[in-house]
Amino acid sequence: MGKDHKEIGKLGEQLALEYLRKQGYALVAQNYRHRRGEIDLIVKREDVLVFVEVKLRSGSHFGFPEQMVSENQWNLLMETANAFQEEYAYNGPIRFDIVAILGDKIRHFEDAIF
Repeated sequence: MGKDHKEIGKLGEQLALEYLRKQGYALVAQNYRHRRGEIDLIVKREDVLVFVEVKLRSGSHFGFPEQMVSENQWNLLMETANAFQEEYAYNGPIRFDIVAILGDKIRHFEDAIF
């Protein structure tokens, strides 16, 4: 029996978090929710708060993981990030990143929002 979508998502988030920690990021929050939005990981390095969307794929036949973030998802991510900043009265620098996991390869796209 294969893993369900949620379990695979959790695995991707754990792999991404381990990778980011090795790069010097500290976890601030995981699976932060606001209304319909959710941010997979919120991490911080130096003075920058980073909102991270994690995408995991076993193969690239349907496209690369980093290509799987729709404009609607970005809008929801930004709305949720704004809610987080308001809730915690944070007004420092922010960034939106994607951590793409394809098989056993992890790629980190900084400032990935378009």
